[in-house]
Amino acid sequence: MEYHLTMKDVKKYEILKQVAAKELKGTEAAVLLGCHPVHISRLKKKVAASGIKGILRPKLPSNRKLPDCLKEQIKSLYRNIYYDFNIRHFNDKLQENHKINLSYETVRQILISERIHVPKKKKLVHRRRRRMPRAGLLIQMDSSEHNWLPFIKEKWFLTAAIDDATSKVPFAKLYPSDGVFNNMEVIRKTIQKEGLFAALYADKASHFTTTRYGGLHVKVAQEQDDTQVERALQEIGITFIPANSPQAKGRIERLFRTFQDRFIKELRLHNIKNYSQANRFLQNYFIDYYNKRFAKTTGVENSYKPLPLKTNLDLIFCKKYQRKVNFDNTIQVLGNVIQIPPSKHRLSFAKCIVDVCLLENNDIHILFKNQLIHSAKLSKNNKIYKLKKRAENILNQREYQLCTV
Repeated sequence: MEYHLTMKDVKKYEILKQVAAKELKGTEAAVLLGCHPVHISRLKKKVAASGIKGILRPKLPSNRKLPDCLKEQIKSLYRNIYYDFNIRHFNDKLQENHKINLSYETVRQILISERIHVPKKKKLVHRRRRRMPRAGLLIQMDSSEHNWLPFIKEKWFLTAAIDDATSKVPFAKLYPSDGVFNNMEVIRKTIQKEGLFAALYADKASHFTTTRYGGLHVKVAQEQDDTQVERALQEIGITFIPANSPQAKGRIERLFRTFQDRFIKELRLHNIKNYSQANRFLQNYFIDYYNKRFAKTTGVENSYKPLPLKTNLDLIFCKKYQRKVNFDNTIQVLGNVIQIPPSKHRLSFAKCIVDVCLLENNDIHILFKNQLIHSAKLSKNNKIYKLKKRAENILNQREYQLCTV
C-alpha cells in the first residue's frame, strides 16, 4: 500500500518521538501541532505500534476518478472519428452523440496524457469593441472564400450575416461567386427572418460601395453613383457603414474562423459530397446549432422592425436602371429593345422616366412612379449581360491597395 508523505507529517513524527522519549510534554506537543492532548495520546500509540506509517494516510484513488474503460473509449472516438475536431467541438459531440458528459478540462487532460493533443501557446488577447446594446441595431456581413469541401478543388464563398449584439446568425449560404445578387439574397433573407435592422456593416467590396475612379482605389466624391446594394439599402431604410480594415469586422471574422473549423468537420462527419447538400445541411442544421451554442440572446432587447405591408422585396433587391422612354414607347435594356404597351395608368409613356428592375432569374419589371406597368424576360444568351457578369466576377477577384489622394 502506498502512502503520501509530506513535510508536515515529518514534523509531526519528530514531535511525537520527543513525546515518547519524554523530552516533551503532551500538552506542549498539542500546542505545537494545534490539536487536543487526547489526540496526542492516540497518535503516540500509533507511532509506537507502526512507526511513521501510523500517522500517514494511505494513497487511495479519488471517488471521482474516471473508469479506465471510459478514458479508452474517449481516446478511441477521437482517434477514429473526431481526429480533426478541436477539443471543445469534440466535447460537444461526446455529449450530443455518445451521452458522455464531462468538462472541457477533463477531456483535454485525457487527450494530453496520451500526447493526442499538444497544448498551444496562448495568443495575446486584444481589447474588443463593445457590443451594440440591442439586437437589430447593427448587422455585420462578409464573404469568406474557402475550400469548404476539401475533395472539391473549387473554392466557394460563404456569405453570412451576424448580429453585433447577440452574435446570432440570421442567414448564411454558400455561393460559387461573391456577386451582387448573392449578397442581396443574404440581406433579404435576414430581413424576412428577423425584420428590418438599423445598419449594415461590411467591407468596401465593389458590390457594396464605389471606391474606384479612373482605375484607382480611392475614396470617391459624394456625387459618385451608388452601387446596387447601396441603392437597395437606401430604399428600405438601412444605413450602410463601410469598414476600413478586416480587424474592424472582428465579429464576422471570428464567425468565419469558427465555420472554417467546425463546419468543415461537420460536413465530413455527415458525409456531405457536394455544395448543394452542404447548403441544405447549413440551412437545416448547422446555423441553428451555431446559434444555440454561441449566440447570446438572453437579456438582450430586440429592436428589429416589422417589414411594412405591401413591400415587394423583389423590386428592391434587384438591379435597377433608369431609362427614358422613346417616342415609340420602347426602351433599351442591356441590348434588348422592350415595347411598353398602354396600361391603366396612361396610354403612352413617351419621354417618361421609368425604373427597370432586373431580377436574378432574368425577369424584367418596368416601374413608373413605383407602379408596375410591364414585365418581360431577358434572354440568357444576352451578350451584354454576359459581359457585365464577367466584369463583375473579375472585379470581385482583383485585389486593390488603398490609396490616398
